[in-house]
Amino acid sequence: MDQTHLTALQRTRAAGQALAVADTARRRDWLNRLADRLEADRSAILAANAEDLEAASGLDAARQDRMRLDAGRLAEMARAVREVAAQPDPLAEKEDLGTRPSGIRVQRVRSPLGLVAMIYEARPNVTIDAAALAIYAGNAIVLRPGREIRATSQALGRAIAETLAEAGLPSDAALVLDDPERAWFKSLLAAAG
Repeated sequence: MDQTHLTALQRTRAAGQALAVADTARRRDWLNRLADRLEADRSAILAANAEDLEAASGLDAARQDRMRLDAGRLAEMARAVREVAAQPDPLAEKEDLGTRPSGIRVQRVRSPLGLVAMIYEARPNVTIDAAALAIYAGNAIVLRPGREIRATSQALGRAIAETLAEAGLPSDAALVLDDPERAWFKSLLAAAG
């Protein structure tokens, strides 16, 4: 595995450990900041998406439609992030399983997975949805969208990382891979531990 890739994955995994203990308020604050940033950076994100669509002019109409962002779709992405923020904290749920005859009280407590990796086709909304859900659940995430949305992924990745830092969370908690080659893909599949 490429040493640069390994180092980036290790930083992301370490950021997941910090997320696992981040309080609900901080994770919700990040979600609201991300939703606000999607709206504030609308012009830049849409310009990046237009660049990707121009480069993908040879693709079929259905695939281009899945890649396409417009003001309405971007507003929907921001709304979906706010909906995640309004949900109960997935890490706060505890289920009381009772008291054993020995007097020991038993509970089932949710805990984060740590690091989630996701490879998916060129759909910008998935980048935001997956990051929002993973990070709110206390997990770091590595996102590998289809190469057709490279410029869009860079713009969304910046918004995610910058708002994580603004909320006092590790900006390495979400790694958006925008490399058009397959080297990162191979490193991700070869990653162990």
